Amino acid sequence: MINKVTLIGHLGGDPEIRTLENGTPVGRFSVATNENYKDKEGVWQSQTEWHNVVVWRDLAERAKSLKKGSTVYVEGKISYRKYTDKDGVEKSLTDIVANSFRMLDKREGGGNGFESRIPTSEQGRTVDPIPTVDVPATNGDDLPF
Repeated sequence: MINKVTLIGHLGGDPEIRTLENGTPVGRFSVATNENYKDKEGVWQSQTEWHNVVVWRDLAERAKSLKKGSTVYVEGKISYRKYTDKDGVEKSLTDIVANSFRMLDKREGGGNGFESRIPTSEQGRTVDPIPTVDVPATNGDDLPF
């Protein structure tokens, strides 16, 4: 079974980080994703979905560096939970429990989070990339599913 979510979107606000009684840090933030499409009349429409993201432990500490409007890449799983509010009304929540995230915005001083993958020489020129290995194509029979 697989329960995996991948999101790329913008933070709706600064993360809220707190520490539980047992000392475990937990953070929450919202991520907005957009889908653009043409309606029946051929007019472009944009639909925004909001996702509640929960981060634990080290990820919660790292989330302190995120800011409202930042573009983030989030991987995690969907989690459903129910609770009863103070008025006795049962509520349902859907969260994305993140197991990793990466800020995609350019950082001050340059860089967009991907530069570490591009080898450069000491003079700032790009050097030859790491050679790739050709892998022969398969017919898919070796897939485990």
